[in-house]
Amino acid sequence: MRAHTPLLMFVLVLVMAVTRIHHFAAIPDASWAVFFVGGFYLGKHSRWAFPALLVVAFLADWYAITSIGMNFWGHYCVSPAYWILLPAYAALWFGGVWLDRCKPALNWRSLGLLAATLLASVSVCYLLSNGSYYWISDSWGGADAQRTFGGWLLNMSHWYLPFLKVTAMYVAVAAGLHAVALAMQSASSRAKSAAL
Repeated sequence: MRAHTPLLMFVLVLVMAVTRIHHFAAIPDASWAVFFVGGFYLGKHSRWAFPALLVVAFLADWYAITSIGMNFWGHYCVSPAYWILLPAYAALWFGGVWLDRCKPALNWRSLGLLAATLLASVSVCYLLSNGSYYWISDSWGGADAQRTFGGWLLNMSHWYLPFLKVTAMYVAVAAGLHAVALAMQSASSRAKSAAL
């Protein structure tokens, strides 16, 4: 599957662009899953693939904000906390890279490893992205807002499970497609061996 790097990159870019700009409002943003899946498949190309996906994410945000007539730099989502998305997305990317290096086979153990790695990666990403927005963005409650640890935990509790659920949904689709592709590849190899 690694031989299909350009196709995989194209699919990841397309999925992120379409879902991140909310072109189809009923489809949730797949960005977090794209970074995790990208790390798994394109980890050997991290020097260009990770920055390329960061650029796609930025351009999708720029398009989504400016297309409704707003100034990108004045939008409430674009605060100093916006730049913490770099290490947040890196947590997802390197979670995928780590999972790939474990060389999981298709069995129950590998599903557990996938679930644990995804949970850890999403949790770190969420702590960085949500925490930075809560603690350093003037957009949250204004510049004079009273921020407390309890307030942050309450804020986190509202959004953590939805972000985890959406990311897990997309990663499950990718894992299912991966399993189908491996099964087809195995069947093709058996058919060629039988023909010899």
